[in-house]
Amino acid sequence: MARNRGRKNKIEIPSKYILLTLAIICIIMMIFSYTADLFSGPLKSVSAYTVVPFQKGLEGAGSWLFNRSEDIKKLKELTVENETLKSQIDELTIKNNQLMQDKYELSELRQLFKLDEEYEDYNTVGARVIGKDTGNWFSTFLIDKGSNDGIEVDMNVLAGSGLVGIITEVGPNWATVKSIIDDDSNVSGMIQSTSDILIVEGELDLMDKGIIRFTQLEDTKDVVKVGDQIVTSYISNKYLPGISVGYITEIGLDSNNLTKSGYLTPVVDFKHLSTVLVITELKQQKD
Repeated sequence: MARNRGRKNKIEIPSKYILLTLAIICIIMMIFSYTADLFSGPLKSVSAYTVVPFQKGLEGAGSWLFNRSEDIKKLKELTVENETLKSQIDELTIKNNQLMQDKYELSELRQLFKLDEEYEDYNTVGARVIGKDTGNWFSTFLIDKGSNDGIEVDMNVLAGSGLVGIITEVGPNWATVKSIIDDDSNVSGMIQSTSDILIVEGELDLMDKGIIRFTQLEDTKDVVKVGDQIVTSYISNKYLPGISVGYITEIGLDSNNLTKSGYLTPVVDFKHLSTVLVITELKQQKD
């Protein structure tokens, strides 16, 4: 026990005191060497064998300590410089991310402005998406505008180049939107060039392929083709007419030989929605 306690209480001499001691010894030996040069014989021989090697050892030790001190100084400078560079990189990264976000928001605002001009006959209000259901797609989501902003149930919602969905629930400063890709969604649409009526049916599983199904198209003249635009129909009881939904990518005759079905590519990116445009008019009011 006493031996262990002795180890724990071992005194450590600071390096500056060791260096000072070595310096004093060096000075003494230098004086001794100088005085030895005044004499000849045995004293000079003793100096050659003792003082000179010791001086060289002290010079080497002093040189090592000096180099070590310089290395530590440089290391500290490099550490400070590294921390400064890291801080600058972090700051630049934050600024770059903010610029990218601003660029994305500006692009979306330009799209909304263009969309607002396209549907200038309707009164609209812009809103931000503040929440959504789980999953990759915006099938049902929340916006930051509500009854305080004149939002009502069944109002149409736009984004990108056309129809997103419809308002299903409203609070004072929020509203719920059900998009046309939701499994429970059915939209009365029509071929813009022929006014032939059809039904656009929501199905989330199809969105992994980037398409939406349409059914019950009565193409009696057999003129509808791939690339034709589908818009909301005039017979819908909730959706305002003429709002772009998408473009036909596939079409075929049903087994009854009377109607056609197929798929369309939507004009809205339902995977990336951050801002939308709400038409603050109801179909019944417009009629």
